[in-house]
Amino acid sequence: MDTTLKRKNIDLPVDTLKKLSLMAVAQGKSLKAYIEQVLISKANGITIEVSENPSPSGDKWFDDPANMESVNRGIEEMKAGKGTTYSMDKLRELLDS
Repeated sequence: MDTTLKRKNIDLPVDTLKKLSLMAVAQGKSLKAYIEQVLISKANGITIEVSENPSPSGDKWFDDPANMESVNRGIEEMKAGKGTTYSMDKLRELLDS
């Protein structure tokens, strides 16, 4: 775990600060130390997984390396100016032919 510290100002409603202050006092801590402890504990309980799958819905089609190779090849072709962009209307027109 990275233990580098970074200072960050946060804004909280007065009512929230009052409640947190009471909880901090009950634990014998300063408000700052209490909030830090709560946030660190919460963050340590979170597991973050990064998926290579670009589909927001997790479509399994994108898990196939051959499919992703085709997608990446198309992206590179577009970047190189070798591709053509079609509107939905144009695609419908071409498919109806």
